[in-house]
Amino acid sequence: MTVQLRVVVDQISVDADLARAALGLTEGLVNTAPRGCVVSGIVPNGAEASVAGLHDLRTLPLARRELAAAWQMGIAAGVGGGLIHSPTLLAPLVRHDRVHDNDQTTVTLWDLCAWENPDALPKTSVAWQRAMLKRAVKHADAVVVPSHAMAERLAEITPLGDRIRVIAGAAPAGFREPADASRLREDMRLPERYVAVTGDGESYADGFRAAASADMDAVVLDARDGTGAALIELATSAGLPAERMHLLDGLDDSSRAAVLAAAGAMVATSAAMAWPWRLIEAMELGVPVVAVDSGVHSDVIADGGTVVPSGQLDEALVDALGSGRRRLQVLGADRARAFSWASSAERVWALHAEL
Repeated sequence: MTVQLRVVVDQISVDADLARAALGLTEGLVNTAPRGCVVSGIVPNGAEASVAGLHDLRTLPLARRELAAAWQMGIAAGVGGGLIHSPTLLAPLVRHDRVHDNDQTTVTLWDLCAWENPDALPKTSVAWQRAMLKRAVKHADAVVVPSHAMAERLAEITPLGDRIRVIAGAAPAGFREPADASRLREDMRLPERYVAVTGDGESYADGFRAAASADMDAVVLDARDGTGAALIELATSAGLPAERMHLLDGLDDSSRAAVLAAAGAMVATSAAMAWPWRLIEAMELGVPVVAVDSGVHSDVIADGGTVVPSGQLDEALVDALGSGRRRLQVLGADRARAFSWASSAERVWALHAEL
């Protein structure tokens, strides 16, 4: 008897990192499928699942926006049962019988921003995420989060109990500095010496202050539209001139790898309950990592970088750029080996076997 695991492949997600995660995990599930098991895809109308090795692909009649609204209301006609895993909250969370029909539905939550910092997100996104988590509390057989700190916080927010499981994310498969990296950096008009900075809100000020103290330019990754003026104001207030600020967003994997590979260090300033995609990518490339202390950063970085209290990044960054650079490069690259979509997929298979 063949066991089929059906994955909601949300490659047209409004969040590029979640789309990459859906693709990476699905590929991992295909490549690690146990004997007698296959992986099939579920996609919205108008989407494609560019994953080799899928046993079957079911295209639903609704486009993504309409599908998200329907599933939010508990309308999941035409999806069918069996084992369903979603790498996001987009899932057919309806009543099912796991014991008698062997139906299972599991979902993944990559951040808790809709609960911890809702003002930073569009109101429609916050409402949808909260509604889907309520449905998950009622109907999901497991809710996956990527770190133990997030699991602890989610347990405080919801009565999920032992249905919360921890399975980490990873960098995109084959994430490395491209052969044309120098040209890509020239096209983006990047300086020779800079640190990459990632964060949120007012926390960016710590990173800008550290960059100024180290006499480095700051390249902000994932600078969303409409945030440029606020970021420049934060930078100048922190002592970093506007001309030494470089704002980037929407980069593809190659361009992002080119930026990170040449960075003197990665500086992470956010303490948010969210999976730190850029830190994983930086460690994958052997870039020294300096991060503000948080539960997620402690879980993810462990001994692969430097974690310091907020406001103390300056000295840590100077060390990462100087005498501590080689040590942090080696430690980060070693730590990156703990994260891969293959290992994450193996744990998803184990989860469904357990259920």
